Amino acid sequence: MSNDQQQVAGAQAPAASPETLAALTPPQLYRKASLDALPFKTTDELAPVETAVGQQRALDAIGFGSEIDRDGFNIFVIGSSRARMQETVKTILSRFAERRKRPGDWVYINNFKEAHKPIAIELPAGRAAEFRDVMRRLIADLKVALPAMFESEDYQSRRNAIDQTFQTRQGDAFTALRDKANAQGITILRTPLGLTLAPAENGKIVPPEEFSTWPAEKQKQVQEVIRALEQDLESILKQVPQWEKLRRDEIEKLNRETAQFAVGQSIEEAKEPFADLPRVLQHLEAVRADLVDNVAMFVIKGEGAEGSQTESDARLGNPFDRYAVNVLVQTTSDEATGGPVVEELHPTLARLIGSIEYVSRQGTLVTNFRLIKAGAMHRANGGFLLLDLRTLLMEPFSWAALKRMIRQREVRIEDVGRFIGLTSTVSLEPDPIPLDLKVVLFGDRLLYYLLAAFDPEVSEHFKVLADFEDDIDRSAESEAAHARLIAAIARKDGLRPLDRDAVALVIEYAARLADHAGKLSLSLGELRDLLAEAGFWAEKSGHAVTVREAVDRAITQREYRASRLRERAQESILRDFALIDTAGVAVGQVNGLSVTELGSFRFGRPTRITCRVRPGTGKLVDIEREVEMGGPIHSKGVLILSGFLAGRFALDTPMSLFASLVFEQSYGGVEGDSASSAELYALLSALSELPLRQDLAVTGSVNQHGQIQAIGGANEKIEGFFDICKARGLAGSQGVLIPQSNVQNLMLRREVIEACEAGKFAVYPVSTIDQGIALLTGRPSGERTADGLFPVGSVNRLVEDRLRAFARIRQSFAAAGLPDAAKGRAE
Repeated sequence: MSNDQQQVAGAQAPAASPETLAALTPPQLYRKASLDALPFKTTDELAPVETAVGQQRALDAIGFGSEIDRDGFNIFVIGSSRARMQETVKTILSRFAERRKRPGDWVYINNFKEAHKPIAIELPAGRAAEFRDVMRRLIADLKVALPAMFESEDYQSRRNAIDQTFQTRQGDAFTALRDKANAQGITILRTPLGLTLAPAENGKIVPPEEFSTWPAEKQKQVQEVIRALEQDLESILKQVPQWEKLRRDEIEKLNRETAQFAVGQSIEEAKEPFADLPRVLQHLEAVRADLVDNVAMFVIKGEGAEGSQTESDARLGNPFDRYAVNVLVQTTSDEATGGPVVEELHPTLARLIGSIEYVSRQGTLVTNFRLIKAGAMHRANGGFLLLDLRTLLMEPFSWAALKRMIRQREVRIEDVGRFIGLTSTVSLEPDPIPLDLKVVLFGDRLLYYLLAAFDPEVSEHFKVLADFEDDIDRSAESEAAHARLIAAIARKDGLRPLDRDAVALVIEYAARLADHAGKLSLSLGELRDLLAEAGFWAEKSGHAVTVREAVDRAITQREYRASRLRERAQESILRDFALIDTAGVAVGQVNGLSVTELGSFRFGRPTRITCRVRPGTGKLVDIEREVEMGGPIHSKGVLILSGFLAGRFALDTPMSLFASLVFEQSYGGVEGDSASSAELYALLSALSELPLRQDLAVTGSVNQHGQIQAIGGANEKIEGFFDICKARGLAGSQGVLIPQSNVQNLMLRREVIEACEAGKFAVYPVSTIDQGIALLTGRPSGERTADGLFPVGSVNRLVEDRLRAFARIRQSFAAAGLPDAAKGRAE
């Protein structure tokens, strides 16, 4: 008898039976809500919650970030996208904003000295509109007053006096010259070519023919007289432009005096409401000077030469726009005190920091200070600016501009077209506006951690992290708080009130969303959508309140609308396109369970896992990994199986195994280790040659010590195998093996619980591989006895005997001097 045979004969099987592993009871499969501590019939009787439920950590962070007045302490809010963080945070910030100082108004005005550099002025809250209206009335009044002043009798008489003086001086000079010429027998003539001198006799001009008959001496005398008179005429003509200039100067002086009188009175009236604002008074003085310089714009019949427009003025379009006030940001008198809370949903660079618009004029793009538009940072100045990180990063230049403005503590309007060379037109350089606000960014956790890892400025500018919880521990207090939260949502959204049983089902659904019977989801978006759908079905059914049946129908309908692909996957199994057995036994074959997530819908489905073994060099082949269809976590789970075998079986013998594991009919990638226990069961079955029950499905990961570890999606996996078994007919023996640590996650569908309660289906909690293999094979797994051997007939004994047999085969090849042949046979 060989040594192995002696070991088999000397061992005894344990008395324990695999049937000792009890199935879970209905209360373990589904935890019902308990609202005994909250007496009410409908949610109308409940006081709504005033703060976010279960978010004390995040609320404390938001409060701290809102009140601390130091650079860089902006707030970064992270959490699930379905948590509706923006809505909650906006409500909280509104209370903190009321404590902040009410921000002032901001306006842009024309810079009369440098038109391309508009001037920014801060005004007390509510005064910008007043300033704008005062300037409008000022210009409107001057459009009437100035023409009237220049058409008045006093102005016209003074103007005529100046003109008369000029004409008199010019006429006297020519009269004196004419008298002098006449006394010397010379006449002054006006011709198309100008003034000329000619001899005369008896008051008549001497024709050239007659003049040529005069004696030469007389002709010479006349010519000398004419030359002298021509010099006098030239002297007079040279003085005419000087006299004209003097006339214009006198008229300009008259115009300025007249304008100063008319403008001065209007300006003084405009200054009265702003006596407490030096910047406004300074601007009004500049307006006074510019009005006097450009009074011709207002005088319809004024002389254009007296104050012609410049090229810069022409670019502004309407000449009177130069005196307007561009109200950038204003606070109306009926708004609440405190700082603003602004949420920008589309944070392009222009919408974030403001923009300068252009107008096409005769093929040229022109602009002026009135075309400066405010951005979200202007509107939120003095309060809070809320931005979604994902949309912010998707807009070019916006993230960099936001950080730049925070660092500089001022809003400077930048034209991105000039940065990248798209435009060459003349633009503006508006005064920057001092920045005093808190920026609040919203994003999911992954995006935040990635950004923080690759952009060191995140920690510099956003020092306060507000991390919203996804769920809270389930207790009587938290269930009561959730009931009040449900009441608040129904009341705020104008939905039907819910009765007591409907509230209980919504709370149970929140536990299902949390994927944990001992937790409640804080996904306000999911709850709000469910309440809206339940209210719809309640209205369809004619109920005045939302009842439990309406909530149940809403849940069922939501699942039904998204379940087309799940039904196609189940159909492929029921039609035997995908091979899954739900009855009988098979060696080296087990039903594993996986979860498919498509959008917000998850469903489970069984997958056949098989294993083949033979003598070899100790290599465990994961076919998925070999063809690069398996992810790293899945590959790690398979390698753990090698560690389990090497640490438990035939410790005194070299591992001489070749095994291949595969997910049958998997045509996509495989990732995760939740099937590692199922793969180990298949491997142990192939080694022991014991068949596994096919009416059971398995999920759970395993470590090198054979302990079953928790996995995700336990509810969906159980329901996925249940649906297949139900479609084929529940035989009473079918069930699912899950990790013991996942029992706390179970919130199964009602039909699954009813089947378990009727004994038609079962869910078994498993803590170790030994428990699972015993249930799957109907054989005890076996534990080593005092002699170091597993009991005869146990699963572990059969596995160890098979591994020793493989080792002897390998040794025989080596003894025969055929190592290559042994290796080739093994591999």
